[in-house]
Amino acid sequence: MAPETGTVAGDAGVNRRIEQQLFALFRRTNSIHVHTSSGDHELERSTYGILCLLDDLGPQRLGAIAAAYHLDPSTVTRQAQAVVRLGLAEKQPDPADGRASLLALTPEGEVAIKGARAHRRQRLDRVMAEWSEPEREEFARSLERFNSALGRLAED
Repeated sequence: MAPETGTVAGDAGVNRRIEQQLFALFRRTNSIHVHTSSGDHELERSTYGILCLLDDLGPQRLGAIAAAYHLDPSTVTRQAQAVVRLGLAEKQPDPADGRASLLALTPEGEVAIKGARAHRRQRLDRVMAEWSEPEREEFARSLERFNSALGRLAED
């Protein structure tokens, strides 16, 4: 059998293991997502993503959110409307362009995302309790590198 596209003959087994582990990771993170919501709101994945982006970068145009997640603007518009209906974000006028608006966290949204993130980090601390600091650092560097490569692939 020929090696997988883009691999060297010896890498096929490693790529298979990585693919299997990524699949297991996605399955497990999907199953624990609900348990990492916070407070009065069960944060759906899209809500969590939008709130994280607003928490990290401040108020954003919907187009910037769509670009950040490589989503169709109409999808982000629907997701943003849901976040606004929940009272976790609000639309504000864009000071740089009065015709445009920005999506910003509300005080309730700030509490919800900070609580959800703290809960997720506590769970991560439990999962990685036996890992040394250098092991955690190497894992973080590898994830950052992997996500950067995925981002470049998505841009192609």
